[in-house]
Amino acid sequence: MAAALLDRHAGGRVAVRSAGAAPAEFIDPAVVEVMSSELGVDLSKEFPKPLTREAVWAADVVVTMGCGDACPVFPVTRYLDWPLDAPAGKAIEDGRSIRDDIDRRVQGLLVELVPIRGV
Repeated sequence: MAAALLDRHAGGRVAVRSAGAAPAEFIDPAVVEVMSSELGVDLSKEFPKPLTREAVWAADVVVTMGCGDACPVFPVTRYLDWPLDAPAGKAIEDGRSIRDDIDRRVQGLLVELVPIRGV
């Protein structure tokens, strides 16, 4: 959700990758539903990917969601931990609430990454 939402809001202004320390086999259908039917963000062709040391090393900012010691850490990389419930296996209403929380956080991060320039 976070990667898709950041990618959507950034409009190509930042490179976004999504990965997990222990990725599931597939994206939960309820997650696909709350992103697609309500926001028009199609996750149907996406799949969970493993987090690699190379991806972390290449990143300017790594956002974790309860990764803990399972995530590789490099001293020059900025880390943000967003303690959120995983939307997988939750009811649509819960998934919607989690999505909206992630969306607020993503928009705040985007303002830091790509400051809005006045005219």
